[in-house]
Amino acid sequence: MNLPNCPKCNSEYTYEDGTMLVCPECGHEWLANQETETDEDSNVIKDANGNVLSDGDTITVIKDLKVKGSSSVLKQGTKVKNIRLVDGDHDIDCKIDGFGPMKLKSEFVKKI
Repeated sequence: MNLPNCPKCNSEYTYEDGTMLVCPECGHEWLANQETETDEDSNVIKDANGNVLSDGDTITVIKDLKVKGSSSVLKQGTKVKNIRLVDGDHDIDCKIDGFGPMKLKSEFVKKI
């Protein structure tokens, strides 16, 4: 049986698990009859609560984050104004008072 490639990582090693298809490489699961996301949907960046983020939004950090290359910690509740969305591993470019320029992942923030 010829199964479709994974819509997230394009792996050809997908397998069936009941009514779901599973990718062993990235762990993505989807319904066998579900249509894959369009390019328009895949570029949408959402916060931890599922709210759509856009350039210029104000966000809050939802958990303490260690800052690479520094002994300091970005505390939960830190407010970040005027974010900029980018492609890559970290979705958000911003400037945080007391820290300077930062890159954050959208899964650790919530929109205000």
